[in-house]
Amino acid sequence: MDMKQLLYFVTVVNEGNITAAAKKLHIAQPALSNHIKNLEEDLNVKLFHRGPRKITLTDAGEILFTKANNILELKHSIRKELEDNKSGFKGTLKIGTISAIDADLLENNFLKFHKKYNKIKYELYEGITPEIIDLLFSRVIEIGIVRTPFDKSGLNTTYLKIEPMIAAYQNDDTLDKLGDSISIKDLNKKPLIIYRRFEHIIISAFQKSEVNPYIFCINDDSRTSLLWANAGLGVAIVPISSKNLVLANNLKFKIIDDESLFTQVAIITLENSNLSTVAVNFLREVTEE
Repeated sequence: MDMKQLLYFVTVVNEGNITAAAKKLHIAQPALSNHIKNLEEDLNVKLFHRGPRKITLTDAGEILFTKANNILELKHSIRKELEDNKSGFKGTLKIGTISAIDADLLENNFLKFHKKYNKIKYELYEGITPEIIDLLFSRVIEIGIVRTPFDKSGLNTTYLKIEPMIAAYQNDDTLDKLGDSISIKDLNKKPLIIYRRFEHIIISAFQKSEVNPYIFCINDDSRTSLLWANAGLGVAIVPISSKNLVLANNLKFKIIDDESLFTQVAIITLENSNLSTVAVNFLREVTEE
């Protein structure tokens, strides 16, 4: 059994008879019949019920038809990926990203790349930073966009701009009276809704300011924090990259002026990995000055 036999078999099934399949494949009908016969003998099964006008598949034929299609599609996919990797102007960029990224990153980086490589398609995997790193090490993706803090072991890391955190809330008369920026002490006794990955740095920042934080809710996604804040349950502490989500939820926000709460978005790849040309082109375009 080889690729040619599988292609002939699938074509016969799709065309419904030997005559039409032979015409499509540009081979003689007796030759095609012999290929199918040899395939049946090789597998020691009957693949077709042969009728006067149209053939139908046996149970064994149904199984082979499904598997043959998968094998032929895999062959096509391999060839396509190799061609895409060679050119770098076509193909699919598999990238993982945290949910909260600044609109500037999309506009200044992704759009910049898209304008030059407009035939590239994207497979985006969205999750929290540890999930994105796991996808990278599993080689599901080639590039990750994550947020500090994270373990840099085994990673090539390019840091982007430093970002403060913000306090997002529905209604709070005290916070409303303050300026655009607030201190940690201004959040004293406020019911805080925080992202679990930032729990340690948030608590440490409050302790440095000699404030005992009232942690009302801990969760695993900044979007969840904002949903709770939108319900009026407390004040969500999230990176400023979530500002668009904040405004979309009709929330108010204040920048927390404390360097210990600053984080950075980073672009990561695996150390010593052979990146596709598509991925190499992307990194060059988005990281150059």
